[in-house]
Amino acid sequence: AKMMKYVLFSSLEPEKLTTLKELTTNEICRVWAATSRYIRRQLLQKRAVDIGVGTFAVVPAQATVGEGEVLPLERPVFCLSKLLKKFYKLKCPKTKIPEETPSVQLDFEQIAADVHFRQEIVEQCIHETLLYFAGALRDGKEVEFSFR
Repeated sequence: AKMMKYVLFSSLEPEKLTTLKELTTNEICRVWAATSRYIRRQLLQKRAVDIGVGTFAVVPAQATVGEGEVLPLERPVFCLSKLLKKFYKLKCPKTKIPEETPSVQLDFEQIAADVHFRQEIVEQCIHETLLYFAGALRDGKEVEFSFR
């Protein structure tokens, strides 16, 4: 399974991150901004997006407005993969993505076209960032990932 590549039995060697080393921070941010836009478009079409370490999806929720009136709404969530949760012994809020939600992978070709980068660069940049994220989880470091 592709999630297995984010299960690190030992600390991450920096030479595994060759693409990240070659890109500027600005370029890495551009790739992730395009990735965020891709994910957002999928969520708007009620599709979940599996990025390898977990899945972004929209789940039904409720807001209480006024005198006990309940307003149905949807909220975006990120569910870390079960495998990574177990392997890195992480506690996460339990969120169920409705079973009928169709799921897609990242479309590297589309993301690359969006930022005018070569597809392999985009794919490696995303993969290495997620590897770095897994390395931080493994070493018990605080990780903050922000998506617009």
